[in-house]
Amino acid sequence: MEGVTLDELRERLDGGGLALLDVRSPQEFAGASGYGCDPRQGHIAGARNLPLDQLLACRCAEDVRVLVGLPVGAEIVAYCHSGSRSAFAAQLLRDAGYAARNYEGSWHEWSRDPDLSAEQ
Repeated sequence: MEGVTLDELRERLDGGGLALLDVRSPQEFAGASGYGCDPRQGHIAGARNLPLDQLLACRCAEDVRVLVGLPVGAEIVAYCHSGSRSAFAAQLLRDAGYAARNYEGSWHEWSRDPDLSAEQ
């Protein structure tokens, strides 16, 4: 499944029907820690934090579905700092029955545009 671009994500966030999962640590999500190469810290407005380590702790697809709490087939975009953790998360989510895609640019790309919404 193809990844999500910045332009597509920007357009789709206002339309609803898309769940956005930040798979970074709670500290990164809250803006308490991060990478110095990013002009801003925090997360994309409206995203939910679901750290990759929690997904990895799931023993089966049903455990993933319980953790995510969305109906099977829901459209999900996963992101992290640079797209690596979220690529893995998107695969786990697809294996659990979700229409999951990876935002490859992730926070590293999003944080560079001050016009894009962010929260801490």
